[in-house]
Amino acid sequence: MGLNITVERNFSRRNWYLCRKLLITVLDFTFGIDIVFLCFFAFLAGFIDSIVGGGGLIQTPAMLVFLPQVPIPTLFGTGKVSGIAGTSSALLQYGRSVKINWQSILPAAAAAFIFSFIGARAVSHIPADALRPVVLVLLVSVAVYTFMKKDLGSLHAPKLTPTREKLYAILLGIAIGFYDGFFGPGTGSFLIFAFVGIFGFSFLAASASAKLVNVATNLSALAYFAYTGQILFHIGLPMAFCNILGSQVGARLAIAKGSGFVRIFFLIIVSAIIFKFAYDSFLK
Repeated sequence: MGLNITVERNFSRRNWYLCRKLLITVLDFTFGIDIVFLCFFAFLAGFIDSIVGGGGLIQTPAMLVFLPQVPIPTLFGTGKVSGIAGTSSALLQYGRSVKINWQSILPAAAAAFIFSFIGARAVSHIPADALRPVVLVLLVSVAVYTFMKKDLGSLHAPKLTPTREKLYAILLGIAIGFYDGFFGPGTGSFLIFAFVGIFGFSFLAASASAKLVNVATNLSALAYFAYTGQILFHIGLPMAFCNILGSQVGARLAIAKGSGFVRIFFLIIVSAIIFKFAYDSFLK
Protein backbone atom coordinates (compact mmCIF):
# COMPACT_ATOMS: atom_id res chain seq x y z
CA MET A 1 0.00 0.00 0.00
CA GLY A 2 2.78 2.44 0.98
CA LEU A 3 4.68 1.53 -2.17
CA ASN A 4 1.64 2.35 -4.32
CA ILE A 5 1.24 5.77 -2.64
CA THR A 6 4.93 6.55 -3.21
CA VAL A 7 4.73 5.54 -6.87
CA GLU A 8 1.53 7.59 -7.29
CA ARG A 9 3.16 10.65 -5.70
CA ASN A 10 6.24 10.33 -7.89
CA PHE A 11 4.02 9.93 -10.96
CA SER A 12 2.01 13.03 -9.99
CA ARG A 13 5.16 15.06 -9.44
CA ARG A 14 6.54 13.91 -12.78
CA ASN A 15 3.28 14.86 -14.50
CA TRP A 16 3.33 18.29 -12.82
CA TYR A 17 6.95 18.80 -13.90
CA LEU A 18 6.16 17.82 -17.49
CA CYS A 19 3.06 20.05 -17.60
CA ARG A 20 4.99 23.00 -16.19
CA LYS A 21 7.80 22.48 -18.69
CA LEU A 22 5.28 22.27 -21.53
CA LEU A 23 3.55 25.45 -20.35
CA ILE A 24 6.84 27.33 -20.18
CA THR A 25 7.74 26.12 -23.67
CA VAL A 26 4.38 27.24 -25.04
CA LEU A 27 4.69 30.66 -23.37
CA ASP A 28 8.22 31.10 -24.70
CA PHE A 29 7.04 30.20 -28.18
CA THR A 30 4.06 32.56 -27.95
CA PHE A 31 6.25 35.38 -26.68
CA GLY A 32 8.63 34.77 -29.57
CA ILE A 33 5.78 35.01 -32.07
CA ASP A 34 4.60 38.23 -30.40
CA ILE A 35 8.07 39.73 -30.78
CA VAL A 36 8.07 38.87 -34.49
CA PHE A 37 4.76 40.66 -35.02
CA LEU A 38 5.78 43.62 -32.85
CA CYS A 39 9.02 43.98 -34.82
CA PHE A 40 7.07 43.96 -38.07
CA PHE A 41 4.79 46.75 -36.85
CA ALA A 42 7.82 48.64 -35.48
CA PHE A 43 9.37 48.48 -38.97
CA LEU A 44 6.15 49.78 -40.51
CA ALA A 45 5.89 52.53 -37.88
CA GLY A 46 9.48 53.60 -38.51
CA PHE A 47 8.83 53.73 -42.26
CA ILE A 48 5.75 55.96 -41.91
CA ASP A 49 7.15 58.11 -39.12
CA SER A 50 10.36 58.87 -41.02
CA ILE A 51 8.37 60.41 -43.88
CA VAL A 52 5.58 62.42 -42.22
CA GLY A 53 5.24 61.24 -38.62
CA GLY A 54 2.28 59.26 -37.32
CA GLY A 55 4.16 56.04 -36.61
CA GLY A 56 2.42 55.84 -33.26
CA LEU A 57 -0.82 55.05 -35.12
CA ILE A 58 0.79 51.74 -36.09
CA GLN A 59 3.05 50.84 -33.19
CA THR A 60 0.93 51.70 -30.15
CA PRO A 61 -2.22 49.73 -31.17
CA ALA A 62 0.00 46.77 -32.07
CA MET A 63 1.58 46.82 -28.61
CA LEU A 64 -1.86 47.03 -27.00
CA VAL A 65 -2.93 43.91 -28.94
CA PHE A 66 0.19 41.78 -28.46
CA LEU A 67 1.08 42.92 -24.91
CA PRO A 68 -2.32 43.09 -23.19
CA GLN A 69 -0.84 42.10 -19.82
CA VAL A 70 1.63 45.01 -19.75
CA PRO A 71 0.57 48.17 -17.84
CA ILE A 72 -0.12 51.15 -20.10
CA PRO A 73 2.73 53.36 -18.75
CA THR A 74 5.22 50.51 -19.25
CA LEU A 75 3.86 49.91 -22.74
CA PHE A 76 4.31 53.59 -23.63
CA GLY A 77 7.81 53.64 -22.13
CA THR A 78 8.81 50.56 -24.11
CA GLY A 79 7.38 52.12 -27.27
CA LYS A 80 9.48 55.24 -26.73
CA VAL A 81 12.67 53.13 -26.94
CA SER A 82 11.63 52.02 -30.41
CA GLY A 83 10.33 55.44 -31.43
CA ILE A 84 13.38 57.48 -30.50
CA ALA A 85 15.71 54.98 -32.17
CA GLY A 86 13.87 55.22 -35.48
CA THR A 87 13.45 59.01 -35.35
CA SER A 88 17.14 59.52 -34.54
CA SER A 89 18.11 57.25 -37.41
CA ALA A 90 15.85 59.16 -39.82
CA LEU A 91 17.30 62.46 -38.61
CA LEU A 92 20.83 61.28 -39.39
CA GLN A 93 19.74 60.16 -42.85
CA TYR A 94 18.00 63.47 -43.58
CA GLY A 95 20.99 65.39 -42.21
CA ARG A 96 23.22 63.95 -44.93
CA SER A 97 20.97 65.01 -47.82
CA VAL A 98 18.62 67.80 -46.68
CA LYS A 99 19.67 71.23 -45.48
CA ILE A 100 18.47 71.79 -41.90
CA ASN A 101 18.70 75.23 -40.30
CA TRP A 102 20.26 74.03 -37.05
CA GLN A 103 20.46 77.56 -35.59
CA SER A 104 16.65 77.73 -35.51
CA ILE A 105 15.69 74.08 -35.05
CA LEU A 106 18.05 73.32 -32.14
CA PRO A 107 16.47 76.00 -29.87
CA ALA A 108 13.04 74.65 -30.87
CA ALA A 109 14.15 71.14 -29.88
CA ALA A 110 15.50 72.39 -26.54
CA ALA A 111 12.20 74.16 -25.77
CA ALA A 112 10.24 71.07 -26.81
CA PHE A 113 12.36 68.87 -24.51
CA ILE A 114 11.59 71.03 -21.46
CA PHE A 115 7.91 71.60 -22.16
CA SER A 116 7.27 67.97 -23.07
CA PHE A 117 8.16 67.09 -19.48
CA ILE A 118 5.94 69.91 -18.18
CA GLY A 119 3.09 68.68 -20.36
CA ALA A 120 3.47 65.15 -19.01
CA ARG A 121 3.24 66.49 -15.47
CA ALA A 122 0.10 68.49 -16.38
CA VAL A 123 -1.81 65.36 -17.41
CA SER A 124 -2.86 64.73 -13.81
CA HIS A 125 -4.38 68.21 -13.50
CA ILE A 126 -6.22 68.67 -16.81
CA PRO A 127 -8.48 66.08 -18.54
CA ALA A 128 -6.72 65.19 -21.79
CA ASP A 129 -9.97 64.05 -23.44
CA ALA A 130 -11.16 67.65 -23.43
CA LEU A 131 -8.62 68.34 -26.18
CA ARG A 132 -9.98 65.73 -28.61
CA PRO A 133 -12.60 67.92 -30.35
CA VAL A 134 -10.15 70.83 -30.64
CA VAL A 135 -7.41 68.63 -32.12
CA LEU A 136 -9.90 67.04 -34.51
CA VAL A 137 -10.97 70.46 -35.84
CA LEU A 138 -7.33 71.54 -36.22
CA LEU A 139 -6.40 68.35 -38.09
CA VAL A 140 -9.33 68.72 -40.48
CA SER A 141 -8.33 72.35 -41.11
CA VAL A 142 -4.72 71.28 -41.79
CA ALA A 143 -5.86 68.58 -44.24
CA VAL A 144 -8.27 70.86 -46.12
CA TYR A 145 -5.75 73.72 -46.34
CA THR A 146 -2.97 71.41 -47.57
CA PHE A 147 -5.30 69.79 -50.12
CA MET A 148 -6.54 73.13 -51.48
CA LYS A 149 -3.08 74.71 -51.70
CA LYS A 150 -1.57 72.45 -54.36
CA ASP A 151 1.79 74.23 -54.37
CA LEU A 152 2.12 74.33 -50.56
CA GLY A 153 5.56 73.08 -49.55
CA SER A 154 6.63 72.28 -53.10
CA LEU A 155 9.56 74.72 -52.90
CA HIS A 156 11.89 75.49 -50.02
CA ALA A 157 11.52 79.27 -49.65
CA PRO A 158 12.00 80.40 -46.01
CA LYS A 159 10.02 83.59 -45.47
CA LEU A 160 11.16 84.74 -42.02
CA THR A 161 14.24 86.72 -41.04
CA PRO A 162 16.84 84.66 -39.09
CA THR A 163 15.95 86.37 -35.80
CA ARG A 164 12.22 85.94 -36.27
CA GLU A 165 12.64 82.37 -37.48
CA LYS A 166 14.54 81.46 -34.31
CA LEU A 167 11.90 83.17 -32.12
CA TYR A 168 9.02 81.42 -33.88
CA ALA A 169 10.89 78.11 -33.69
CA ILE A 170 11.23 78.44 -29.90
CA LEU A 171 7.53 79.29 -29.56
CA LEU A 172 6.66 76.31 -31.76
CA GLY A 173 8.90 74.09 -29.62
CA ILE A 174 7.12 75.25 -26.46
CA ALA A 175 3.65 74.61 -27.89
CA ILE A 176 4.45 71.31 -29.58
CA GLY A 177 6.53 70.06 -26.65
CA PHE A 178 3.75 70.72 -24.15
CA TYR A 179 1.14 69.16 -26.46
CA ASP A 180 3.27 66.06 -27.09
CA GLY A 181 3.90 65.51 -23.39
CA PHE A 182 0.29 66.19 -22.45
CA PHE A 183 -1.61 64.47 -25.27
CA GLY A 184 0.59 63.50 -28.23
CA PRO A 185 -1.31 62.24 -31.31
CA GLY A 186 -0.64 64.24 -34.46
CA THR A 187 2.50 65.93 -33.15
CA GLY A 188 4.56 65.13 -36.25
CA SER A 189 1.80 66.34 -38.58
CA PHE A 190 1.39 69.64 -36.72
CA LEU A 191 5.16 70.17 -36.77
CA ILE A 192 5.47 69.58 -40.50
CA PHE A 193 2.49 71.81 -41.28
CA ALA A 194 3.90 74.61 -39.10
CA PHE A 195 7.30 74.43 -40.76
CA VAL A 196 5.68 74.52 -44.21
CA GLY A 197 2.94 77.07 -43.56
CA ILE A 198 4.65 79.48 -41.15
CA PHE A 199 8.34 79.10 -41.99
CA GLY A 200 8.04 78.52 -45.76
CA PHE A 201 9.94 75.21 -45.74
CA SER A 202 9.42 72.56 -48.39
CA PHE A 203 7.70 69.39 -47.21
CA LEU A 204 11.00 67.53 -47.37
CA ALA A 205 12.87 70.14 -45.29
CA ALA A 206 9.91 70.35 -42.88
CA SER A 207 9.92 66.58 -42.37
CA ALA A 208 13.68 66.63 -41.72
CA SER A 209 13.38 69.54 -39.26
CA ALA A 210 10.46 67.92 -37.46
CA LYS A 211 12.60 64.86 -36.71
CA LEU A 212 14.94 66.84 -34.46
CA VAL A 213 12.04 68.24 -32.42
CA ASN A 214 10.49 64.76 -32.24
CA VAL A 215 13.77 63.33 -30.94
CA ALA A 216 13.78 65.97 -28.18
CA THR A 217 10.20 65.26 -27.04
CA ASN A 218 10.77 61.49 -27.19
CA LEU A 219 14.01 61.83 -25.21
CA SER A 220 12.21 63.80 -22.50
CA ALA A 221 9.49 61.15 -22.22
CA LEU A 222 12.03 58.31 -22.35
CA ALA A 223 14.02 59.85 -19.49
CA TYR A 224 10.87 59.96 -17.37
CA PHE A 225 9.88 56.37 -18.14
CA ALA A 226 13.43 55.12 -17.54
CA TYR A 227 13.61 56.93 -14.20
CA THR A 228 10.34 55.35 -13.07
CA GLY A 229 11.38 51.89 -14.32
CA GLN A 230 8.59 51.61 -16.89
CA ILE A 231 10.54 50.16 -19.82
CA LEU A 232 10.82 46.54 -20.99
CA PHE A 233 14.17 46.64 -22.74
CA HIS A 234 14.03 43.00 -23.89
CA ILE A 235 11.02 44.02 -26.00
CA GLY A 236 11.93 47.62 -26.76
CA LEU A 237 15.43 46.92 -28.14
CA PRO A 238 14.41 44.40 -30.87
CA MET A 239 11.59 46.76 -31.83
CA ALA A 240 14.06 49.66 -31.91
CA PHE A 241 16.29 47.78 -34.34
CA CYS A 242 13.35 47.15 -36.69
CA ASN A 243 12.13 50.72 -36.31
CA ILE A 244 15.57 51.92 -37.42
CA LEU A 245 15.41 49.69 -40.49
CA GLY A 246 11.97 51.06 -41.38
CA SER A 247 13.03 54.65 -40.82
CA GLN A 248 16.04 54.21 -43.09
CA VAL A 249 13.86 52.87 -45.90
CA GLY A 250 11.29 55.66 -45.41
CA ALA A 251 13.81 58.50 -45.19
CA ARG A 252 15.68 57.32 -48.29
CA LEU A 253 12.40 57.03 -50.19
CA ALA A 254 11.32 60.54 -49.13
CA ILE A 255 14.68 62.03 -50.17
CA ALA A 256 14.55 60.22 -53.52
CA LYS A 257 10.91 61.13 -54.31
CA GLY A 258 10.98 64.72 -53.01
CA SER A 259 8.42 67.11 -51.52
CA GLY A 260 5.54 66.11 -53.82
CA PHE A 261 5.68 62.55 -52.51
CA VAL A 262 5.93 63.73 -48.89
CA ARG A 263 2.89 66.02 -49.40
CA ILE A 264 0.72 63.12 -50.65
CA PHE A 265 1.91 60.87 -47.82
CA PHE A 266 1.23 63.70 -45.37
CA LEU A 267 -2.41 63.98 -46.52
CA ILE A 268 -2.88 60.19 -46.25
CA ILE A 269 -1.52 60.03 -42.69
CA VAL A 270 -3.42 63.13 -41.52
CA SER A 271 -6.62 61.61 -42.94
CA ALA A 272 -5.92 58.39 -41.01
CA ILE A 273 -5.36 60.38 -37.79
CA ILE A 274 -8.62 62.29 -38.38
CA PHE A 275 -10.50 59.03 -38.86
CA LYS A 276 -9.04 57.58 -35.65
CA PHE A 277 -9.82 60.74 -33.67
CA ALA A 278 -13.40 60.82 -34.95
CA TYR A 279 -13.87 57.14 -34.08
CA ASP A 280 -12.40 57.51 -30.60
CA SER A 281 -14.39 60.70 -29.89
CA PHE A 282 -17.81 59.82 -31.24
CA LEU A 283 -18.13 56.11 -32.06
CA LYS A 284 -16.03 54.21 -29.55
